[in-house]
Amino acid sequence: MLNEFGAQMLEVVLWISFIGVTISIFILLIRTIIGPTNPDRAVALDAIGINMMALVGLQAINLGTDRLNDVVLLIGILLFIGTIAIAKFLEKGVIIDRHNH
Repeated sequence: MLNEFGAQMLEVVLWISFIGVTISIFILLIRTIIGPTNPDRAVALDAIGINMMALVGLQAINLGTDRLNDVVLLIGILLFIGTIAIAKFLEKGVIIDRHNH
């Protein structure tokens, strides 16, 4: 259990972390919109997903629960699948290739 100073310090650190991750997401949104290339946009989208995982993790710490860990894992799995799909689209121009050569 945290003493009063530790609890206040945790709250300050959590708020600083929330603000930092939120600023990072907004900067990455600008990178996603502006580009300049599609791989830059893909990397920015991937980083936004990682920051979303961080926000959920910080909220779990803020609430003092471990029930959000499954949400973090789910975001990570979906992020991985999305990254693979974007990489395949950037490489071949299609996600699902229906013509087997």
